[in-house]
Amino acid sequence: MAELAVAMTYGEALFGAAKDLNKVDEFAKDLKDLESVFESEPDFYTFLSSPSIPAKDKKQVIREVFEGKTETEFINFLNVLIDKCRINAYSQIVKVYDELVSRAEGYSYGRIVSVNPLTPQQLSKFEEETAKLLNVKVHLKNETDPGLIGGVVIYIEGKIIDASVRNRLQTLAGSLM
Repeated sequence: MAELAVAMTYGEALFGAAKDLNKVDEFAKDLKDLESVFESEPDFYTFLSSPSIPAKDKKQVIREVFEGKTETEFINFLNVLIDKCRINAYSQIVKVYDELVSRAEGYSYGRIVSVNPLTPQQLSKFEEETAKLLNVKVHLKNETDPGLIGGVVIYIEGKIIDASVRNRLQTLAGSLM
């Protein structure tokens, strides 16, 4: 829970700064680029998140690697994460930032739970239908739950759309009793 609060605090701060500077897309690109670096070079992530390495050494490496290749304000943001020992929350911060960008663009995020993973075409169709139903643009993330037996459950904007076989069976059992 504390990790989510940290991610929300930093993600919201970065998004606010990006809006003020009119660099929302640039920061989004920088966030994704660094996330890719962390995935392809896990030692770099370990270096930046290690408490035994002085912050000044980490900042120097950040400056050498990213100066001229990314926004100066983004480098400053990384320096703050280093100073506050928050690099370990980076991937969550990226998610919060992305969600804030999508919301600003009028999208709502939700999740769709199915027995088996949905194909991209199926997911797209559910997004379209949910968007029509709720009158908003929708992004759904697919999760699986074999206990559903069949059908799907959609969670979005505090609403639940339960079209699962499990729900239908529970409803039928309740009406039979």
